[in-house]
Amino acid sequence: MLTRLALIALPLLLAALALALAGCAPADSSASSDARVEVSVHAAEQRVDIRIDGALFTSYVYNDSIVTLKKPVLYPIRTAAGHDVTRGYPFEQRAGERVDHPHHIGHWLNYGDVNGFDFWNNSDAIAPDRAPHMGTIRQRSILSAQSGDDEGVLEVETDWVTPASAEPLLRERTRFAFSGDASARYIDRLTTLTAQSQDVVFTDNKEGMIAIRVTRALEHPEGKPVRVTDERGRPMDEPTLDETGVSGEYLSSEGIRGVDVWGTRATWMILSGQLDDERVAVALIDHPSNPGYPTYWHARGYGLFAANPLGQKAMSGGKDELNYTLKPGESVTFRYRIAVLSNPADAESTVKQLASSFASSL
Repeated sequence: MLTRLALIALPLLLAALALALAGCAPADSSASSDARVEVSVHAAEQRVDIRIDGALFTSYVYNDSIVTLKKPVLYPIRTAAGHDVTRGYPFEQRAGERVDHPHHIGHWLNYGDVNGFDFWNNSDAIAPDRAPHMGTIRQRSILSAQSGDDEGVLEVETDWVTPASAEPLLRERTRFAFSGDASARYIDRLTTLTAQSQDVVFTDNKEGMIAIRVTRALEHPEGKPVRVTDERGRPMDEPTLDETGVSGEYLSSEGIRGVDVWGTRATWMILSGQLDDERVAVALIDHPSNPGYPTYWHARGYGLFAANPLGQKAMSGGKDELNYTLKPGESVTFRYRIAVLSNPADAESTVKQLASSFASSL
């Protein structure tokens, strides 16, 4: 009897061991969890949901059935009160959203010139003659998806590929740590890029690297007509001047405010504004171990909130130059923290503390 039971159990034990050694998450872990931060894999939908205290915070999305994605993204990103800080277009049809840059979706990390290929601007909106010059980041696998009371962790692996070769230029491994409380949400991102079979050159380019595209209310008022969506979420043909509720303002660690932050260096940046009845501060924090620290900022008034540590020549007007290069098998790691603060009493002081703890945590 013992031998027979052992023979029955052995295949199950071997399968479980193989799954553990591969570091793979279950195909679908959508069942409810008692953990405060719940990380749920929905393999069929190509999505991983992150909920904090039962409320959706964000999702890791690599599903091209809604809109063709050229890279995985976190979308949406929400405050503790449930307001979206990310733009819906072109993912969702919402009224009054700016219509531009369809490759700006949620939160992402990529770059505009990797061995001459543009990973940043790729989308279905590009002209056909540009397609051979575009790069795509393809999902390989979910390595781990763990819920927890203090934080939830998602680890993924992707490939940076081009139309010119089946062999990826880069293999990416990213670890997201999600946490939050009644008045804040946090994302710590650790991304390691490893060159595969050839030298990889990140030629200095302004289009990069870690970014969030924010909702209309967090844009800077410009005082000029722009194309937005109508009440049914469809792009309007003619520009309109309606800045109702547009209230965003940048503040850098160097004390620079507004759109003047573009092309400057800083260890952190805050974008503050009003979302209905909630005052919000979104912060992006650099890490001292990152190449190019302190990073240059590719932060625009129209809602692109990005840090670009590698595009130094483009960002500095030619004063600096980097052209960061990896030999085959070499790796580089980027660490960033995103904080979404609800009604902060002193956002600047809070972000200074977050930056200090982040710098010493890894």
